[in-house]
Amino acid sequence: MFLDKDFLLTTDFSRKLFHNHAEKMPIIDYHCHLNPKEIYENQNFRDLAQVWINEGNYGDHYKWRLMRANGVPEKYITGDAEPYEKFLKWAETIEKSVGNPLYEWTHLELRRFFGIETILNRQTAPEIWEKANQLLATEDFKPRNLIKNSNVKVVCTTDDPVDDLHYHKLLKESETENGFKVLPAFRPDKVLNIQKEEYADYIHQLSKVSGVSIQNFDDIVDAIQHRVEYFHELGSRLSDHALDTFTYAEATPEELNHIVRKSLSKETLTELEIIQYRTALLKELMRIYHEKNWVMQYHIHAYRNLNELMFNKLGPDTGYDALIDENIAESIAKLFASAENEDIIPKTILYSLNPNDWFPLVTIMGCFQKDTVQKLQLGCAWWFNDTRSGMRRQLEIFAEESLLPNFVGMLTDSRSFLSYPRHEYFRRVLCELFGEWAERGQIPDDEEQIGKIVEDIAYNNAYRYFGFFD
Repeated sequence: MFLDKDFLLTTDFSRKLFHNHAEKMPIIDYHCHLNPKEIYENQNFRDLAQVWINEGNYGDHYKWRLMRANGVPEKYITGDAEPYEKFLKWAETIEKSVGNPLYEWTHLELRRFFGIETILNRQTAPEIWEKANQLLATEDFKPRNLIKNSNVKVVCTTDDPVDDLHYHKLLKESETENGFKVLPAFRPDKVLNIQKEEYADYIHQLSKVSGVSIQNFDDIVDAIQHRVEYFHELGSRLSDHALDTFTYAEATPEELNHIVRKSLSKETLTELEIIQYRTALLKELMRIYHEKNWVMQYHIHAYRNLNELMFNKLGPDTGYDALIDENIAESIAKLFASAENEDIIPKTILYSLNPNDWFPLVTIMGCFQKDTVQKLQLGCAWWFNDTRSGMRRQLEIFAEESLLPNFVGMLTDSRSFLSYPRHEYFRRVLCELFGEWAERGQIPDDEEQIGKIVEDIAYNNAYRYFGFFD
């Protein structure tokens, strides 16, 4: 039956693993795009369209892509149509999305948060709209309670090095009352993207907030070190990097200083200079994170803002990204080999939007494991791979080439406070896979042994690996 208590759980053993083990575990959401200001201000959402579809150009681009594929005009997606009209267009789209994870996620959110088991379509939309909006106006549907009632213990937001983390400071004061931590994650993409027109202006901001006069490459590293210390004091224990593509190339200190000076003067850099700078800065970031015992995340191979016309109209993160199919494994291997020569590799999670990268990446990571349990990890199925088949493929590659019981599990990577059923979905897929392995005799059908592994992947491994509670 559709989304019944045993959906995706195809064996007796998988049902035991999920209901006796996975289902009860808390959540550590170690990578998401929730806004700490919204968490702190804790205001009710206006209606289901705001929480599900958009607020201006800020919203769920997963849904936007499907709505566009269904021929929905942009006014009902990011435009000025009435919220109810937008919701109706989503209801019409969801009818055609069977087989897409959004079909299951949408109905899971209706069930888990609103207690609505009605199938969403154009005919049922009015009653669902009315009931959901009534609940959204209540205390339980304020952002903090949505997080707390989802059994979330840590939320890691995505934050720029120049951010003052004002709302993280305020949320830290109410941590005990809230029942969960909201921690910043360091995202220095703008420091790495020396090729961007706005780089020089951004470095001026970094100089100002760090108190470091930036004239050369070492000054940039010094400024980053200061900001990492600032983030660390507020509980940050991990970074994140949008490494959409990467080529490895070394440079001398003199060359790096020359590159930085050219960029600060807004002179055009060569392709080689850009590559040299990014390579050197990534190594310095690895060094800093290693010293702080942080986790470094790489999100690889996203082809961002492919539709230039719509990017100029709407800006980034509006549903016009794709995946890159280029060879990145060789350069990643060179980066890690060079860093290992200096013993500066931090705990690391590598995600790639291109699943063809997963096998080479996990074998590269196997060359540098040491010191820490699963120091280097193949990140969970990300973005376009965030599906049942994508999750299974990532789990199988991790298991076949490393130690799956050490995996830190799922994250939301979402801007929505209603995304936590994605953790349930992942846990069901995990238990489904273990159940199949047991049925074929690949693993023992020992509930105590395999149940502990399920609990570890769901929560315990992340608890130990990131050190948010140390």
